[in-house]
Amino acid sequence: QVRLVESGGGVVQNGGSLRLSCLASGSISDINAMGWYRQAPGKEREVVAAAFKGGASEYADSVKGRFTISRNNAKDAVYLQMNSLTPEDTAIYYCKLISWNNSYWGQGTQVTVSS
Repeated sequence: QVRLVESGGGVVQNGGSLRLSCLASGSISDINAMGWYRQAPGKEREVVAAAFKGGASEYADSVKGRFTISRNNAKDAVYLQMNSLTPEDTAIYYCKLISWNNSYWGQGTQVTVSS
């Protein structure tokens, strides 16, 4: 069974920074992508950033230039450096792992940006 554990969420002031971490464990084979999603109250879950096998990455327009996703393949980990945070970034952030035959979610970590 694959397990994803996120950490690094918290409360930060407008304009501040946070770094989220997600560590995968279990029987993992051939990871195609790891990424971050978020869900704000009353809104649908949306993709924030994704890092693909081979090194490519993609970002939601709302976070381009502010957030940076990175992976440590040796540790099956993915990170999200979030800078210039605004109250609109307040949400539960979820890690997702996509392997060749399945996908897995973490339990989520709360990010709250105060104005």
